[in-house]
Amino acid sequence: MKAAILKAFGSPLVVESLPDPVLGTGEIVVDVVAAGVLPYAKEVFSGERNYLLTLPVAPGAGAIGRVRALGPDSTRLAVGDWVTCDPTVRARDDALTPDITLQGLSARGEGGLRLQKHFHHGSFAEQMLVPTENVFSLGPIDPEEAGRWCTLNLLLVPYGGLLAANLKAGETLVISGATGNFGSAGVAVALAMGAGCVVCPGRNEAMLEELRRRFDSRVRTLTLTGDEAEDRQRMKQAAPGPIDCVLDLLPPSAPAKAVRAAVMAVREYGRVVLMGGVGMLGGDDLALPYPWIMRNCITIIGQWMYPPEASIRLIKLVRAGLLDLRNWEVTEFDLDDANEAVDQAAAGSGPFKRTVLRP
Repeated sequence: MKAAILKAFGSPLVVESLPDPVLGTGEIVVDVVAAGVLPYAKEVFSGERNYLLTLPVAPGAGAIGRVRALGPDSTRLAVGDWVTCDPTVRARDDALTPDITLQGLSARGEGGLRLQKHFHHGSFAEQMLVPTENVFSLGPIDPEEAGRWCTLNLLLVPYGGLLAANLKAGETLVISGATGNFGSAGVAVALAMGAGCVVCPGRNEAMLEELRRRFDSRVRTLTLTGDEAEDRQRMKQAAPGPIDCVLDLLPPSAPAKAVRAAVMAVREYGRVVLMGGVGMLGGDDLALPYPWIMRNCITIIGQWMYPPEASIRLIKLVRAGLLDLRNWEVTEFDLDDANEAVDQAAAGSGPFKRTVLRP
């Protein structure tokens, strides 16, 4: 099969042949039709993000494709079915604390690296080997829309945070980082889940206006000043009432005080979910006052990715018409143009824009 391969950090992808995947028990081989390119893929491939990724590798996290071959433990899928491939691969020998690798992207610790040795190559290839439990039926789709369905893997990240927060219909939510790629996707997901109000702080005035334009009056935006106390007060004023939940999706480049401004706007007995990258590249840690957490009975949850069943639930939101994938503009590239796709994703893929490879 043909694949785009990263041989060394900082070097371009090279398109060449790899052996076809060999099917085993508990696995499915998928013909990749469309693979999303992350906006920060260039930072990963350059080594800037210091992700645990064993080279050489065909990168690419998640895909839309069709089933080529099934293992004996698959009872519902059939060859030719349209599926989405979840890149969050979990080890099967510890259900409480499974080691995790993000197929084609990164790993969590030594156990994740061991898992990565087997489920090694990602979706920048004509075929990929995926654990059975990571393949989810989409039902019939228009092949021309496969690239748009790649948006599922973007939406899954904030969806995982909102599930961890146990967001309830009618609640008021602050999304810290709402003008970013994952944050804006989180706004769409929260509204689909029935949030009563989503407060969107940010500095990008054009993107704040875009959020207001795309969604209904349940979205309330505000411009951040950089002053922690003032920004916190502005978030509270923008909300129609007490803030029930805060979801942080700010990137590694954001200052810790921006996270803290949003987190401490939550009401007594409120919930906070941390999913962003603040502190990953150095800088101040998130310093939250112990008395404030304890006396206000604040629940703080760290969430990396999402639970296994999230893909099924998210597909249902799309099929029900609650979540419209047409909100995202898709730019597609052939596999031979993988490097151009990575450059496009870095320069031109912002909120509501997706870059996709079509192997």
